[in-house]
Amino acid sequence: MVGRVFRAIGRVLDGLRKALTLLLLLVIVTVVLVALHHSVPVVPNKAALVVRLEGALVEQLTDSPLSLSMGLVNDSQEHETLVRDVVESLQLAAKDPRIALAVLDTHQLSGGGITKLRVIAQAIADFKKSGKKVYAFGRYASQEQYYLMAQADEVYLEPSGVVEISGYAAYGLYFHDALERLGVQVNVFKVGTHKSFTEPFTRQSMSPEDREQTLGYMVPLWNTYMAGVEASRKLEPGTLATLVKEAVPALQAAHGDDAWLAESRHLITARKTKIEFEQQLIGLVGEDSNSHSFNAISDVDYLLVAKPKARSKHHSADQVAILVAAGTISEGDRPDGEIGGDSFGELLRQARFDDDVKAVVLRIDSGGGSMMASEAIRQEVAALQASGKPLVASFSSVAASGGYYIAMNADEIWSEPTTITGSIGVFGVVPTFDKTLSKVGVSSDGVATSALAGSMHLERSLSPETKAVLQLGVEHAYHQFVSDVAKARHKSYEEMEPLAEGRVYIGTEALKLGLVDHIGGLDGAVKAAAARARLQEGQYGIDWLERDLSWRETLLRQLHAEALLTSVRSHLPLWSSSVLSQVAGESAQALRQLSGLNDPRHLYLYCACEHLP
Repeated sequence: MVGRVFRAIGRVLDGLRKALTLLLLLVIVTVVLVALHHSVPVVPNKAALVVRLEGALVEQLTDSPLSLSMGLVNDSQEHETLVRDVVESLQLAAKDPRIALAVLDTHQLSGGGITKLRVIAQAIADFKKSGKKVYAFGRYASQEQYYLMAQADEVYLEPSGVVEISGYAAYGLYFHDALERLGVQVNVFKVGTHKSFTEPFTRQSMSPEDREQTLGYMVPLWNTYMAGVEASRKLEPGTLATLVKEAVPALQAAHGDDAWLAESRHLITARKTKIEFEQQLIGLVGEDSNSHSFNAISDVDYLLVAKPKARSKHHSADQVAILVAAGTISEGDRPDGEIGGDSFGELLRQARFDDDVKAVVLRIDSGGGSMMASEAIRQEVAALQASGKPLVASFSSVAASGGYYIAMNADEIWSEPTTITGSIGVFGVVPTFDKTLSKVGVSSDGVATSALAGSMHLERSLSPETKAVLQLGVEHAYHQFVSDVAKARHKSYEEMEPLAEGRVYIGTEALKLGLVDHIGGLDGAVKAAAARARLQEGQYGIDWLERDLSWRETLLRQLHAEALLTSVRSHLPLWSSSVLSQVAGESAQALRQLSGLNDPRHLYLYCACEHLP
């Protein structure tokens, strides 16, 4: 009787499961049909291109199925702006007679670093060379938002608005004492006096070595920021440094009116309300009868129309393939926004065996990760070069540690002047929780045939023999890393080792030290790769080679793209945390970084450089 009851319950539950699955499938199909039939955007005859910079600036969109689905459900995924899309929209619009001007919308930009800001700033400067003006408006402008606003011909700020310029800082949370109280032991094995990734878990403050090197590259990056703003706004050199230094007396003299101070120091053109700004643009490009604002098209919509036409005009059998390596390097297959040893290696193999691909550019924006995965990628790089195809590395914001490792054998290395690179060092990290478990009355005991057997169980402390093995492995890996870099850069080990030790450099310093070959952007790297393949300028195409998506990922990407378009369109015309939460967020992020390291040998080439200026 009991068995029959449970079997009946099982049949009911199974039927319910099938019904829910069918219902979910119907919902998905309906949503897809709606997504595929969205209205095609139309470019008005005289319009403003609205460049809407939202979230973080990235070289590759984060595209994991989980992040996409969560973003669709509750809009929890942080928005991202693909740098190359912004650049391409400005390039196409500069030649389009229907686009009369550009408007920068930066109010939802959360960051991206000075390197990516400079790439977009250059695209804005090139757009202005067409004779078309660029306008910017803001209510509040963070430091990074203002950098791009300052590139506009005319910059307007709400009368009650604020321009925030204070300089760069690098403060982090340190967890050693908290972990001690919880009984968590973080066992660290490293070589490199300046290899600082593990310091938050082993210290309560920044080490002298990390303090020295961080200031060493932060000061020139801040100087670059100030020089970029002063050049665009035609200010005397030193204007921003003086303003930051004298911020308090300057604001006192302005009676706390930040917008007035910004106008008086020529950081902005004038103070205007949103309504006044929109009326000015209506006078320039006309009024949209539907929105009762100025005629406009977003850069996202504009690319949907302009990009296919541009590509059809420049089709060529000979291709320079660009492979983007962005995010942490990990073992296995990884989604976009991360670098998988297997999945990225497969991309390199595709480029190697594709007869249309004559050269490859590796665009890197990574602080590294797993040494084993980095080595797997480096081997694929070597195989591609052995096939006779040149490979040129192009550094974005960060190409450090493992990010540098996968590039070191390139035929040429191009770095942005503000790239964070170097960090040639190795560490291993193994947390153990035996003391944590003992606090709640749990212990681990048993037998083994040797001191090493069962030694990596996290509920037990590491034996002295295990610690010795791990430290020896790290030292060997470090020696191999330095040796390989020395060989690739045509130096002796003795010349290279003092440049290693986990030290971090900016691109201009790396050039002086011989770690990179040229200072320049992606365009320069593409032209160099084409020249090495003997391709004539204008006679080859550019192929952004990306991994093949599963049907699930394709579906989610389509749905997410439609949600993004809807969001963007709903914001045209333009402009219609606590301390504890910040600490919790930073703590969780640090622990996620630690738990996300998946090298089977526990050897890592990693620099926590992603959030540096």
